[in-house]
Amino acid sequence: MINNYELYKVFYWAAKTGSLTQAAKVLYLTQPSVSHAIKQLEDSFGITLFNRNSKGVVLTQEGEVLYSYIEKSQILIAQAEKQMTALKNLDSGELRIGGSDSLFKHYILQHLENFHKQYPGIRLHLNHGTTPEIISLLKEGEIDLGVVRMPIADPELEVRESFQLQDCFVAGSLYSELQNVVLSLDMLLQYPIILFSRNSRARMAITELFQSYGHQLKPEIEVGSVDLLIELARKGLGISYVTREFVSKELEEGTLFEIQLDVPIPPSQVGIMIMRNMPISNAVNKFIDLVQ
Repeated sequence: MINNYELYKVFYWAAKTGSLTQAAKVLYLTQPSVSHAIKQLEDSFGITLFNRNSKGVVLTQEGEVLYSYIEKSQILIAQAEKQMTALKNLDSGELRIGGSDSLFKHYILQHLENFHKQYPGIRLHLNHGTTPEIISLLKEGEIDLGVVRMPIADPELEVRESFQLQDCFVAGSLYSELQNVVLSLDMLLQYPIILFSRNSRARMAITELFQSYGHQLKPEIEVGSVDLLIELARKGLGISYVTREFVSKELEEGTLFEIQLDVPIPPSQVGIMIMRNMPISNAVNKFIDLVQ
């Protein structure tokens, strides 16, 4: 059985135009080459596909059956080629991103806005969660990339550094006596501490920092969102550990102030996470270029 796609292509255009000469022009072939391709198909099937007449060629009954299948395949191939061109030019497609609520709100959103302006044909799908949840979504193929805090130690993943964040402790007016006072970790622990959930990367980092100085960090309140961290601190329910960049407005307005410590809090690095040694789409490449 013949399996050369080019022969079927010749057959399709000969049938569509009703002329071997016209088929040759469309395919940039000579007429003898078209005639030879048709003969190869007919010999392979052992049937006649065309009747010749003074005006050109006409499909036989058997040729009509073959054409009904080949026509569908040619239409699908043409659509596939068109779609591939659209994907290359970012006229269509999708981009699936995973990250935390806070990173989406305070960082990724501005880049998504720019990306959408440049490539409005790309559909955006956002999945929020903790770093372990984003890693699982990436490995399961549910997202194309994740925006997460580093470090990420996983041989299956490639993480490209993007930008730095600085975490800090903040308080509201109820603790105004602490403003412009440098506190030791012992002194800080005398006050109620509000932290993000245990499986967040920021929570792990600050817990490890306190442990390195011989202290156990036990929060009075645990919450699941940065907005709650900010609001609870403003209400005076305790001292919250947040990312400075995420409370820049509150710090500027004076509704919150930063607690000064006698030990430095190292900055954290945010990275763009993709699967290692896996092809990525043009849309993913463009977004990464935009963010970095």
